[in-house]
Amino acid sequence: MKLEKITVVVPAYNNAPWLVRSLDSLLAQTYPNLEIIVVNDGSTDDTKTVLDAYTAQHPSVKVIHKENGGVTSARLRGVAEASGEWIGFMDGDDIIEPQMYARLMENACAYDADISHCGHQVHFLDGRIEYVHKTDEIRLQERKKGLQDLLENEVEGSLCLKLYRRALFAGLEAWMDLSVKNNEDLLMNYYLFSRAKKSVFEGVCPYHYMLRKGSASYNGITEHGIFDPIRVRSLLLEDCDQDMKEDVRHALMRNLLFAYAQLAVAPDWKQYGEFRQQVRSQLQAERKNFYLLSVRNRILAEMICRAPWSFHVAYRIFVALFQREEQH
Repeated sequence: MKLEKITVVVPAYNNAPWLVRSLDSLLAQTYPNLEIIVVNDGSTDDTKTVLDAYTAQHPSVKVIHKENGGVTSARLRGVAEASGEWIGFMDGDDIIEPQMYARLMENACAYDADISHCGHQVHFLDGRIEYVHKTDEIRLQERKKGLQDLLENEVEGSLCLKLYRRALFAGLEAWMDLSVKNNEDLLMNYYLFSRAKKSVFEGVCPYHYMLRKGSASYNGITEHGIFDPIRVRSLLLEDCDQDMKEDVRHALMRNLLFAYAQLAVAPDWKQYGEFRQQVRSQLQAERKNFYLLSVRNRILAEMICRAPWSFHVAYRIFVALFQREEQH
C-alpha cells in the first residue's frame, strides 16, 4: 500500500544561522514519503546563500525565493506549490524529532481524522525546557470540540504542530487577512479546524521551539502584539457559525483581559496609557456579555471598566491566589 505524501512547508525569513539544523531534522524524518518546500520570504541576511548551498547537496529540498510578504503569504505560497495529500508546517529556526510526522500520520489514519496534532517543548535561552500539553494521552475532537479547544488553549494554536488533510485548504487564501502579523496561526487554524470533521491530539512533544533573541516572545510589548490577537478574535466572531458565537466571544473577552493586564503590569506601564484606553473601550463594549466569564475574570473586567486604577493591585492578588491553588 502506497503511503500518502506529506508536504512540509518551511517559511524562512532571516533564518540563516539556524536553517541547516532545522532542515537536517526534517531530512531525518522516519516517514518515507515526505516533500520539503522552503519559502524564502525576501530575507535580507544570508538565507538565500544558505538555501542554495543546501539544495545543491540535497536536491530533494525545493526552495522558492519570493519578495517579502509576511509569514502567512509564505505559507500560502508553499501550500500552492505542494504535491502532498497532507500539509505540515515548520519554522526555519526550530527542530523536530525523527518520528514526528510518522506518528502524526499514524494517528490520522488510525482515527480517520482530518487533522492530527501534538504538543511541543520550549527551549529557553537559559537552558530551561518547558513541555507544553504533555499528557501522553490521545484526545479525539469532533469539529466543535476541536474549535473550542483551540480557542481555550486546551491544545496549542501553532500551525507547526499539526498535520492537515490538503483538502481543508480550499478557499483559505481568499479568507486570510495578510495584514495580521501576530496570532495569524489562530486565524488560519480556525478556518482549517472548522472544515475538519474530526481531529486527533496526542500529548507528546516532538516539536522543539527554540527561543532566541529576536523571537516574538522576547520582543516586548508592540502594537501588533497587543491588538492583532484582539482583531483575530473579532474577525472570527464576525465569521463563525452561530453555534460558536459564545465560545468566540468568550475567547475575545479573555484576550482583552490578558492584553490589559500586559499593559497594566509592564515595568514601563506609564507609556502605554493610550493602548490601555483602547483595550478598555473594547472591553466596555462587551459588558453585557460578562456573564460568559469566570467569576474571577468578571470581577477583573468590572474593575477595568469601573475603576482601572485599582486593577494593578487586584490583578497581582488574583495571580498570587491562582498560583497558590495550582501548587495544592
